[in-house]
Amino acid sequence: MEFNKAKGLFVACAALALMACKPDGETSADDTGDTETAVMDYAALAAAAVANESRPEADRSDDEMRKPAAVLTFAGIAPGMRVFEMEAGSGYYTELLSSIVGADGEVVMHNPAPFDSFLGDAVPQRLADNRLPNVTALKADFDNLDVADASVDVVTWFLGPHELYFTPAGVDSLGDIDKTYAEVMRILKPGGTLIILDHAAAAGSPETTGGTLHRIDPVIVKGLVEGAGFVFVEESDVLSNPDDMYDMGVFDPAVRRMTDRFLLKYKKPA
Repeated sequence: MEFNKAKGLFVACAALALMACKPDGETSADDTGDTETAVMDYAALAAAAVANESRPEADRSDDEMRKPAAVLTFAGIAPGMRVFEMEAGSGYYTELLSSIVGADGEVVMHNPAPFDSFLGDAVPQRLADNRLPNVTALKADFDNLDVADASVDVVTWFLGPHELYFTPAGVDSLGDIDKTYAEVMRILKPGGTLIILDHAAAAGSPETTGGTLHRIDPVIVKGLVEGAGFVFVEESDVLSNPDDMYDMGVFDPAVRRMTDRFLLKYKKPA
Protein backbone atom coordinates (compact mmCIF):
# COMPACT_ATOMS: atom_id res chain seq x y z
CA MET A 1 0.00 0.00 0.00
CA GLU A 2 1.55 3.28 -1.09
CA PHE A 3 1.64 5.84 1.70
CA ASN A 4 2.35 9.38 0.62
CA LYS A 5 2.44 10.68 4.18
CA ALA A 6 5.49 8.73 5.27
CA LYS A 7 7.76 11.77 5.09
CA GLY A 8 7.45 12.38 8.80
CA LEU A 9 8.47 8.80 9.51
CA PHE A 10 11.50 8.99 7.26
CA VAL A 11 12.65 12.20 8.90
CA ALA A 12 12.33 10.57 12.29
CA CYS A 13 14.24 7.47 11.27
CA ALA A 14 17.03 9.62 9.88
CA ALA A 15 17.22 11.36 13.24
CA LEU A 16 17.87 8.01 14.87
CA ALA A 17 21.27 7.80 13.14
CA LEU A 18 22.73 4.40 14.00
CA MET A 19 19.67 3.25 15.95
CA ALA A 20 17.51 0.63 14.24
CA CYS A 21 13.85 1.46 13.70
CA LYS A 22 12.59 -1.48 15.74
CA PRO A 23 10.71 -1.69 19.05
CA ASP A 24 12.56 -2.01 22.36
CA GLY A 25 13.98 -5.44 22.98
CA GLU A 26 14.14 -6.45 19.31
CA THR A 27 17.50 -6.98 17.66
CA SER A 28 19.21 -6.21 14.40
CA ALA A 29 22.33 -7.66 12.82
CA ASP A 30 25.20 -5.58 11.47
CA ASP A 31 27.38 -6.46 8.47
CA THR A 32 29.55 -8.75 10.57
CA GLY A 33 26.60 -10.83 11.65
CA ASP A 34 26.77 -9.61 15.21
CA THR A 35 23.46 -8.89 16.88
CA GLU A 36 22.81 -5.92 19.10
CA THR A 37 19.77 -4.65 20.96
CA ALA A 38 18.01 -1.82 19.11
CA VAL A 39 16.30 1.02 20.92
CA MET A 40 13.39 2.88 19.40
CA ASP A 41 13.57 6.65 19.73
CA TYR A 42 9.87 7.25 20.32
CA ALA A 43 10.47 10.94 21.01
CA ALA A 44 12.02 11.47 17.58
CA LEU A 45 9.17 9.65 15.87
CA ALA A 46 6.56 11.67 17.75
CA ALA A 47 8.35 14.97 17.09
CA ALA A 48 8.55 14.22 13.37
CA ALA A 49 4.84 13.42 13.22
CA VAL A 50 3.96 16.69 14.96
CA ALA A 51 6.25 18.60 12.59
CA ASN A 52 4.78 16.96 9.48
CA GLU A 53 3.98 19.82 7.09
CA SER A 54 0.83 18.18 5.79
CA ARG A 55 -0.98 18.42 9.13
CA PRO A 56 -4.02 20.72 9.04
CA GLU A 57 -3.40 24.13 10.55
CA ALA A 58 -6.43 23.72 12.82
CA ASP A 59 -4.69 20.75 14.44
CA ARG A 60 -1.49 22.68 15.01
CA SER A 61 -3.36 25.40 16.88
CA ASP A 62 -4.19 22.85 19.60
CA ASP A 63 -0.67 21.50 20.03
CA GLU A 64 0.42 23.79 22.85
CA MET A 65 -2.43 22.66 25.10
CA ARG A 66 -2.58 19.02 24.02
CA LYS A 67 1.19 18.31 24.01
CA PRO A 68 0.96 15.54 21.43
CA ALA A 69 4.69 14.88 21.18
CA ALA A 70 4.90 14.10 24.90
CA VAL A 71 1.73 11.97 24.82
CA LEU A 72 2.86 9.93 21.82
CA THR A 73 6.35 9.46 23.25
CA PHE A 74 4.75 8.05 26.38
CA ALA A 75 2.48 5.81 24.29
CA GLY A 76 5.41 4.26 22.45
CA ILE A 77 3.90 4.18 18.96
CA ALA A 78 6.27 2.79 16.33
CA PRO A 79 6.37 2.15 12.56
CA GLY A 80 4.49 -0.91 11.40
CA MET A 81 2.12 -1.06 14.38
CA ARG A 82 -1.61 -1.62 14.14
CA VAL A 83 -3.26 0.96 16.40
CA PHE A 84 -6.92 0.94 17.41
CA GLU A 85 -7.90 4.51 18.27
CA MET A 86 -11.01 4.40 20.42
CA GLU A 87 -13.19 7.47 20.22
CA ALA A 88 -10.98 9.20 17.69
CA GLY A 89 -13.32 12.17 17.37
CA SER A 90 -12.50 14.34 14.37
CA GLY A 91 -9.04 12.82 14.05
CA TYR A 92 -6.50 15.10 15.73
CA TYR A 93 -4.52 12.09 16.94
CA THR A 94 -5.47 9.96 13.93
CA GLU A 95 -3.35 12.23 11.76
CA LEU A 96 -0.33 11.82 14.02
CA LEU A 97 -0.71 8.08 14.51
CA SER A 98 -1.02 7.61 10.76
CA SER A 99 2.25 9.43 10.21
CA ILE A 100 4.14 7.36 12.78
CA VAL A 101 2.94 3.85 11.88
CA GLY A 102 3.68 4.48 8.21
CA ALA A 103 2.94 2.41 5.14
CA ASP A 104 3.36 -0.91 6.91
CA GLY A 105 1.09 0.03 9.81
CA GLU A 106 -2.60 0.73 10.22
CA VAL A 107 -4.82 2.96 12.32
CA VAL A 108 -8.44 2.04 13.03
CA MET A 109 -10.25 5.34 13.60
CA HIS A 110 -13.18 4.42 15.84
CA ASN A 111 -16.19 6.42 16.98
CA PRO A 112 -19.62 5.35 18.27
CA ALA A 113 -22.28 5.94 15.62
CA PRO A 114 -24.25 8.41 17.81
CA PHE A 115 -21.24 10.74 17.66
CA ASP A 116 -22.17 11.58 14.06
CA SER A 117 -24.43 14.28 15.44
CA PHE A 118 -21.43 15.96 17.12
CA LEU A 119 -18.80 15.32 14.48
CA GLY A 120 -20.76 16.22 11.36
CA ASP A 121 -18.56 15.65 8.31
CA ALA A 122 -15.26 16.01 10.20
CA VAL A 123 -14.22 12.37 9.70
CA PRO A 124 -15.01 12.21 5.95
CA GLN A 125 -13.13 15.48 5.49
CA ARG A 126 -10.14 14.13 7.40
CA LEU A 127 -9.99 11.05 5.20
CA ALA A 128 -11.02 12.67 1.91
CA ASP A 129 -9.11 11.83 -1.28
CA ASN A 130 -7.38 8.92 0.44
CA ARG A 131 -4.98 11.33 2.13
CA LEU A 132 -4.49 8.91 5.05
CA PRO A 133 -4.48 5.58 3.20
CA ASN A 134 -3.42 3.55 6.23
CA VAL A 135 -6.49 4.68 8.23
CA THR A 136 -9.77 2.74 8.37
CA ALA A 137 -12.86 4.37 9.89
CA LEU A 138 -15.09 2.25 12.13
CA LYS A 139 -18.41 3.02 13.81
CA ALA A 140 -19.22 0.80 16.77
CA ASP A 141 -20.24 0.89 20.42
CA PHE A 142 -17.40 0.62 22.91
CA ASP A 143 -18.31 -2.94 23.85
CA ASN A 144 -18.55 -4.32 20.30
CA LEU A 145 -15.38 -3.48 18.39
CA ASP A 146 -15.38 -5.08 14.97
CA VAL A 147 -11.79 -6.31 14.71
CA ALA A 148 -10.27 -9.76 15.12
CA ASP A 149 -9.04 -11.24 18.37
CA ALA A 150 -5.44 -10.39 19.31
CA SER A 151 -4.93 -8.29 16.16
CA VAL A 152 -3.92 -4.90 17.59
CA ASP A 153 -0.58 -3.72 19.00
CA VAL A 154 -1.84 -0.62 20.81
CA VAL A 155 -5.26 0.66 21.84
CA THR A 156 -5.46 4.37 22.60
CA TRP A 157 -8.44 5.90 24.36
CA PHE A 158 -7.84 9.63 24.49
CA LEU A 159 -10.32 11.79 26.42
CA GLY A 160 -12.88 9.03 26.31
CA PRO A 161 -13.37 6.57 29.19
CA HIS A 162 -15.75 8.99 30.89
CA GLU A 163 -18.11 8.60 27.90
CA LEU A 164 -19.16 5.19 29.24
CA TYR A 165 -21.36 7.22 31.59
CA PHE A 166 -22.62 9.61 28.89
CA THR A 167 -25.93 8.99 27.16
CA PRO A 168 -26.52 11.25 24.14
CA ALA A 169 -30.10 12.10 23.32
CA GLY A 170 -32.00 9.01 22.25
CA VAL A 171 -29.23 6.60 23.30
CA ASP A 172 -29.40 4.37 26.37
CA SER A 173 -25.71 3.49 26.41
CA LEU A 174 -22.55 3.71 24.31
CA GLY A 175 -21.39 0.39 25.71
CA ASP A 176 -21.53 -1.80 28.78
CA ILE A 177 -18.78 -0.77 31.17
CA ASP A 178 -17.34 -4.17 32.07
CA LYS A 179 -17.79 -5.57 28.57
CA THR A 180 -15.93 -2.60 27.11
CA TYR A 181 -12.69 -3.26 28.94
CA ALA A 182 -13.02 -6.98 28.20
CA GLU A 183 -13.42 -6.08 24.52
CA VAL A 184 -10.23 -4.02 24.59
CA MET A 185 -8.46 -6.99 26.15
CA ARG A 186 -9.83 -9.24 23.40
CA ILE A 187 -8.54 -7.23 20.46
CA LEU A 188 -5.07 -6.57 21.86
CA LYS A 189 -2.21 -8.92 21.10
CA PRO A 190 -0.57 -10.58 24.12
CA GLY A 191 1.84 -7.98 25.48
CA GLY A 192 -0.07 -5.22 23.69
CA THR A 193 -0.48 -1.78 25.21
CA LEU A 194 -3.52 0.22 26.35
CA ILE A 195 -3.04 3.98 26.68
CA ILE A 196 -5.70 5.97 28.52
CA LEU A 197 -5.98 9.75 28.68
CA ASP A 198 -8.91 11.53 30.28
CA HIS A 199 -10.13 14.58 32.15
CA ALA A 200 -9.81 14.13 35.92
CA ALA A 201 -12.70 14.63 38.29
CA ALA A 202 -12.07 15.51 41.91
CA ALA A 203 -10.95 12.59 44.05
CA GLY A 204 -13.92 10.65 45.35
CA SER A 205 -16.32 11.94 42.69
CA PRO A 206 -19.04 9.51 41.59
CA GLU A 207 -18.84 7.91 38.16
CA THR A 208 -21.84 10.00 37.07
CA THR A 209 -19.52 12.98 36.52
CA GLY A 210 -18.56 11.20 33.31
CA GLY A 211 -21.96 12.01 31.89
CA THR A 212 -22.37 15.48 33.38
CA LEU A 213 -18.98 17.18 33.59
CA HIS A 214 -17.28 14.79 31.13
CA ARG A 215 -14.70 14.02 33.81
CA ILE A 216 -13.89 10.85 35.73
CA ASP A 217 -11.99 10.10 38.93
CA PRO A 218 -8.80 8.25 37.83
CA VAL A 219 -9.32 5.76 40.63
CA ILE A 220 -12.52 4.54 38.94
CA VAL A 221 -10.77 4.00 35.61
CA LYS A 222 -7.78 2.26 37.20
CA GLY A 223 -10.07 -0.11 39.06
CA LEU A 224 -11.98 -1.07 35.92
CA VAL A 225 -8.87 -1.55 33.78
CA GLU A 226 -7.05 -3.62 36.36
CA GLY A 227 -10.23 -5.54 37.11
CA ALA A 228 -10.30 -6.57 33.44
CA GLY A 229 -6.86 -8.12 33.82
CA PHE A 230 -4.57 -5.41 32.53
CA VAL A 231 -1.20 -4.88 34.18
CA PHE A 232 -0.25 -1.34 35.18
CA VAL A 233 2.99 -0.08 33.61
CA GLU A 234 3.28 3.64 34.36
CA GLU A 235 1.52 6.99 34.41
CA SER A 236 2.54 10.47 33.36
CA ASP A 237 1.78 13.92 34.76
CA VAL A 238 2.64 15.70 31.51
CA LEU A 239 -0.96 16.98 31.23
CA SER A 240 -1.69 17.46 34.91
CA ASN A 241 -3.01 20.79 36.17
CA PRO A 242 -3.60 21.01 39.92
CA ASP A 243 -5.16 24.45 39.40
CA ASP A 244 -8.05 22.95 37.43
CA MET A 245 -11.58 23.83 38.54
CA TYR A 246 -12.98 20.34 38.94
CA ASP A 247 -16.59 21.42 39.36
CA MET A 248 -16.68 22.83 35.82
CA GLY A 249 -17.55 20.87 32.71
CA VAL A 250 -14.63 20.38 30.35
CA PHE A 251 -16.25 22.49 27.62
CA ASP A 252 -16.52 25.57 29.84
CA PRO A 253 -14.24 28.24 28.30
CA ALA A 254 -12.63 28.78 31.70
CA VAL A 255 -11.08 25.30 31.64
CA ARG A 256 -11.32 24.05 28.06
CA ARG A 257 -7.98 22.55 26.94
CA MET A 258 -6.59 23.32 30.41
CA THR A 259 -8.12 20.55 32.50
CA ASP A 260 -6.18 18.26 34.79
CA ARG A 261 -5.70 15.18 32.59
CA PHE A 262 -4.36 11.80 33.66
CA LEU A 263 -2.33 9.58 31.33
CA LEU A 264 -1.97 5.85 31.99
CA LYS A 265 -0.21 2.90 30.36
CA TYR A 266 -1.25 -0.74 30.78
CA LYS A 267 -0.20 -4.02 29.21
CA LYS A 268 -2.16 -7.11 28.27
CA PRO A 269 -0.37 -10.07 29.89
CA ALA A 270 1.86 -11.89 27.39
